[in-house]
Amino acid sequence: MSGIPMQFNKLHARALPVDARLQPENSIRLPGESIRRPLFFILVLGTTVAGVSIMFNILAANNLMPLEAVLLFLFSITFGWITISFWSGLCGFVLQMMQRDPLSLKKMDLDRYRHQPITTHTAVVMPVYNEDTQRVIAGFEATLRSLAATGDMAHFDFYLLSDTTDPQVAQAELDAWQQLHERLGDLSAQIFYRRREKNIARKVGNLADFCQRWGSSYEHMIVLDADSIMTGDCLLQMTRAMQANPRAGLIQTVPIPVRQTTFFGRFVQFAAVLYSPMLATGLAFWQTNAANYWGHNAIIRVRPFIDYCGLPSLPGKAPFGGDILSHDFVEAAMLRRAGWDVFLLADLEGSYEEVPCNIIDYAKRDRRWVQGNIQHLGLLDIAGLHPVSRLHFLLGAVAYISSLIWLAMLALSTADAVIRAINSNVYFTEAYQLFPNWPIAKTGLIIALISLTITLLLLPKIMGIVVAITHRNRAFGGTWAIIKGAFIETLFAILIAPIMMAFHAYFVVSVILGFKVNWDAQEREGRLLPWGEAIARTSRTTLVAIAWGVVTFIYAPIFFWWLMPILTGLVLSAPIVRYSSSLYLGELMRRKHIFLCPSETEDDPVLRDMQQLLVQKVSPLPAPAMAPALPPDKWTEMREQNLAQMPF
Repeated sequence: MSGIPMQFNKLHARALPVDARLQPENSIRLPGESIRRPLFFILVLGTTVAGVSIMFNILAANNLMPLEAVLLFLFSITFGWITISFWSGLCGFVLQMMQRDPLSLKKMDLDRYRHQPITTHTAVVMPVYNEDTQRVIAGFEATLRSLAATGDMAHFDFYLLSDTTDPQVAQAELDAWQQLHERLGDLSAQIFYRRREKNIARKVGNLADFCQRWGSSYEHMIVLDADSIMTGDCLLQMTRAMQANPRAGLIQTVPIPVRQTTFFGRFVQFAAVLYSPMLATGLAFWQTNAANYWGHNAIIRVRPFIDYCGLPSLPGKAPFGGDILSHDFVEAAMLRRAGWDVFLLADLEGSYEEVPCNIIDYAKRDRRWVQGNIQHLGLLDIAGLHPVSRLHFLLGAVAYISSLIWLAMLALSTADAVIRAINSNVYFTEAYQLFPNWPIAKTGLIIALISLTITLLLLPKIMGIVVAITHRNRAFGGTWAIIKGAFIETLFAILIAPIMMAFHAYFVVSVILGFKVNWDAQEREGRLLPWGEAIARTSRTTLVAIAWGVVTFIYAPIFFWWLMPILTGLVLSAPIVRYSSSLYLGELMRRKHIFLCPSETEDDPVLRDMQQLLVQKVSPLPAPAMAPALPPDKWTEMREQNLAQMPF
């Protein structure tokens, strides 16, 4: 009844990557692998140097002061970040328009693994922590039933791995689990619930506990998040891809947001569905077999994960010491340094997730990621890391630090503009000076730099629109629906960018100062934020923005108009936060075919089933449920890795 086969003693042998010559015929090949990354970074470096050179010539026209030198340095970081995103998007655009697989460069074939028989055993694991029990069980059951409908359920077991600390939530989980058992009938023999009394090492410890107790019975584990939903076909495709690629240690899918009801949630959902597949395709192209792991909706080969992904607690205090928070990046890097391939399958469909429904909850989630990603800067010197893995660490940190850099650039630019305005009529700055210092304005270069920056920011959006119109027109509700949605998405993204900048900059500073981060359950269901919460979270930002605008308007009125897009978002942050959380506006957008997504225009049974489970009334149990039986332990030690030396 345990659902765990006994014939996998071979898994106890130390697993090492398979020789490429022994790989199956339909395994992933990477033509031109040796030139992809060099070519990509030549393009990135050339574009970055061009932008920084223009900025240098603009600033140096009136003598490069220390303040401007700092501004130039900060600009080079943010411009480089924008450039990497642009070229990744462009690579993805070309490949998607040509319908080419980003790894093999062959014609895209969504059925390449579909007819391969399943010969391995896989655990589907969902770690949870104080989550909404009804939502967790609904997603868990819908995913399981979707897999059962394929006829291949015999090759899978499902685990709900609870780290819940709230006694009421824990009892709700047990009660819901017993009722799930009764609904599933014979399928219940292949599902298991385990709750840890002490959630040591957070999610890392949760998965490590599973791997050590039962991991040796499975070749693979598919990791879901509490808000994950996956189709049975997607689970099978992932498993078959692992079978076809015995050198693969991890395969990541692209989770697509679904079920959003507020204006903000639908905005995020639409942007992700429209642009993420194209960007992911570009990332897969140049990352090849050194892709990243995003913590969920991925399949992992269990044996190498046990051998090489035991993460130690880092010495020292936060932000660089303690538990490794954003463990997913590190686990992918550890697998890659041990010689295992890590792939991103950007074209695999049926992988879903949910996102926070308002700006405040979205920012709270980012607060946790900020600390985890900044911590990665202290891990750049791990011995034997693949260069792309180090780049993942660096770019993950820069993704959030760039907000602080952007804010610093705006502050320095304001100070520079005010100082120059005050001294605008001072042309003789030294005694006995024969010739005046006339101010020089390189208008042509300024326009060129602005045009280049706007192109790098907006062209990927245009490319995403073109791909959607060309290949997924009906799924998005037609050409006009795509254009309307993209236009409003771009305007709203510009409006809230300063708000997110302020949140992220504050988070980065608080992390550097060592403030504690709480990893609580996330709010995912739609809710209208009350005025009190919206104002409390944004009032300081609004007051600073008003003072900033007044000073700039008085001393540098021309620069004030340049700042207007930034100041507008900051001053109006409270009403923006409030009204963007509106369920009414979200429903209005849907009725007007704005932010329409494939998950709404196409019927996916797994999403439909989950929605039915969420509204289904469940009768209370006559008595509280007891902890269910678990499979016998087959202990395999997961040793902590020494980050200062290679594992072999």
